Amino acid sequence: MTRVDWHTYFMNIARQAATRSTCDRKHVGAVIVRDKTILSTGYNGSIRGMPHCDDVGHLMENDHCVATVHAEANAIIQAAKNGVRIDGAELYTTASPCWNCFKLIANAGISKVYYGEFYRDERSIEVAGQLGIELIDLSKQA
Repeated sequence: MTRVDWHTYFMNIARQAATRSTCDRKHVGAVIVRDKTILSTGYNGSIRGMPHCDDVGHLMENDHCVATVHAEANAIIQAAKNGVRIDGAELYTTASPCWNCFKLIANAGISKVYYGEFYRDERSIEVAGQLGIELIDLSKQA
């Protein structure tokens, strides 16, 4: 068995987190890491205590289910809830962040975002360059 590199390792964990998703429209997982140590994880799902999309259906606006909290946001929230500092950390996510999640990522001080597939929004890629946040598409790496 070949030992996987760090990017593969953390992206595999993000993919595993995505299996907890409760919105069947898209399963996304995220992992926040610093110094090769996992600080927090998240997946997209309903607000705590609310019914899951998979159980009661979707709340759709502009072709998006707005009942869910996205994986990246949940990973940031989980870190905050547990008092974990994520400034300067890196984030692995199975899909590139939407604009709203990118704003949270930027303001949380996350310095690099590795993603497994591009998802919808070019704005985060454009603004990341202006802010010095690296967005790295791991689907393009061999």
